[in-house]
Amino acid sequence: MLDLPTDLPADLVPFTWLIGVWEGTGVIDYPVGDERLQGEFTQRVSFSHDGGPFLNYSSTATLLTEDEKPAGALLAETGFWRLARPATAADAGPALLPPTEASPTRTVDDVELLRASSGGFPIEVSIAHADGALELYLGEINGPRVDIGSDAIVRSAGAKAHTASSRMYGLVDAHLLWAWDIAALGTPLRSHASARLAKV
Repeated sequence: MLDLPTDLPADLVPFTWLIGVWEGTGVIDYPVGDERLQGEFTQRVSFSHDGGPFLNYSSTATLLTEDEKPAGALLAETGFWRLARPATAADAGPALLPPTEASPTRTVDDVELLRASSGGFPIEVSIAHADGALELYLGEINGPRVDIGSDAIVRSAGAKAHTASSRMYGLVDAHLLWAWDIAALGTPLRSHASARLAKV
């Protein structure tokens, strides 16, 4: 059974089912040239909030050996998830610039105005990876399902080639299931990893 928080800003109501810490295992299967990169990993994902109109996100994953012992870090990423809505004078930014108007209390009715014809809500997800890649995803949260695709990927000179991504998250039998497609290292967009995580 999920324990859903009741003290959320209105903008976070569609994300309620994601909030918490999730842990579990997953699999990798991705072809690069004549080689097939495969393996299993453990993962820890956290969705939290600090009172703002966005979720804080972080994820770490560790490769496992054949006897299921940690073999090395695979992933460290952090970011923010939020509803897609136009910025107003009541929003802070850019950088440290304060709002130029008082911020009215947003209500569930305000959020409802953002609902798309599909029944879901448009979202924006920004993720920074420890390896020097930055991803901006656009997509939708519709009930207990999220579908997002990369709008932009920026890489440092030292980051490996990675040109596109899409991710899907879903709540199934109280577990967070996800699948991640990438276009990387010369391989076109295709599935590369998936996992099943339980709330801890």
